[in-house]
Amino acid sequence: MDDQPRPDRPTTAMTFDQMLERVRYEGAYPTRERAEEVVRTVLTALGRQIIGDERVDLAHRLPTDAALVLTAPGPDSEQLTGWGFVKDLATRTGGTPATARWDAGAVLAAVASLAGPDLLARILRRLPDGYALLFGQAQLRQPPSRLAA
Repeated sequence: MDDQPRPDRPTTAMTFDQMLERVRYEGAYPTRERAEEVVRTVLTALGRQIIGDERVDLAHRLPTDAALVLTAPGPDSEQLTGWGFVKDLATRTGGTPATARWDAGAVLAAVASLAGPDLLARILRRLPDGYALLFGQAQLRQPPSRLAA
C-alpha cells in the first residue's frame, strides 16, 4: 500500500499556510515559525500511529506539506493510547505533558476539521482510547457486548 499522497489528490479546503495560521491562533503561538514547528512535530507523531486506509485518506484531506509530514514516518509497531501519545510527544520534544497536550490539541483540532466527521470517526475507531479528546471530540465508549446465555 502506498502511504504517500497521490499527485491527483483533490484540492483540500485549506492551504498549509492557512492551516498554520489556524494552529497559531488556536494554540496562541507567538510566531508562524513556532506554529509550523508544532504542526510538524504533532503530525509526525500522529503519522506513527495511524495505519491503513485511514492514513491514506487523511493524507488526501490535508494540505500537501502536511500530508508529506504525516506520511513520512512509518507506523510504530505498537499503538499508543492518547495519554501515551502525549507522553511520547513530550519526551520527543523535551517539553512537559501539559505542553504536549496543548500542542496536540491545537494541531489535531485543525486535522479534525480537514478530515471531516466520517473520516475522523473511522480514525478514532482504529486508534486506542484517549485520542478523541485530543481531536476535540467527546470520548464515547461502546458498551461491552453481552454474550447470549
